[in-house]
Amino acid sequence: MEITRGVHLLQSTNGSYVYLIMGEEPILIDTSLPGRAAAILTELETLGLKPTDLAHIFLTHHDVDHMGNAKALQQASGAKLWAPQEDLPYILGQRNREGFKRLIQTFVKVEVPQIDATYAPGQRIGGIEVIPTPGHTPGHVSFLSGDTLFCGDLVMSKKGKLQPASAFLTWDKAILKRSLSEVKHFSFTWVCTAHGEPVQRGNLWEALTERL
Repeated sequence: MEITRGVHLLQSTNGSYVYLIMGEEPILIDTSLPGRAAAILTELETLGLKPTDLAHIFLTHHDVDHMGNAKALQQASGAKLWAPQEDLPYILGQRNREGFKRLIQTFVKVEVPQIDATYAPGQRIGGIEVIPTPGHTPGHVSFLSGDTLFCGDLVMSKKGKLQPASAFLTWDKAILKRSLSEVKHFSFTWVCTAHGEPVQRGNLWEALTERL
């Protein structure tokens, strides 16, 4: 589903959405739940992309429903796999996730990928700006491409409104709140979340931060 020109939501990833940004350097944002690599590659083909056309795969953070197909997609495409530095120990299996996420990782097994590079604040990769948005996890990042914000689990959308990530799945609620306030100052029209349908910003971000 095309959200805005060159930005596609992959419908095969319902429940934890993956987004494709077309261009000279096609980019995937996140990789969804384990076991969906074949469906993702098939959907890319329907959009006219061969796996090897992908230039980059961006992970917003370490949760298993975001890195679930990172290794398989990396191997199929040869794309450069990026991740937040602070989340690397969890992605690489060097540290257990905390709280309820430790239970999730026990039951949802993820193949450990080879991370090629980590982000720097304000870095631009293929024209995409990296925005540090910690709180949900220590290294969570969001991305700004033109008028579209890709925010991973920084927020969720439900019934056309925005809400913060679930408190019991959040690493640090105070830091998350600060990230939400900082993102408010960026200019964007579309908010693309992993959980819930993309929404137009309008006054939704301001309404969200005022409620916190």
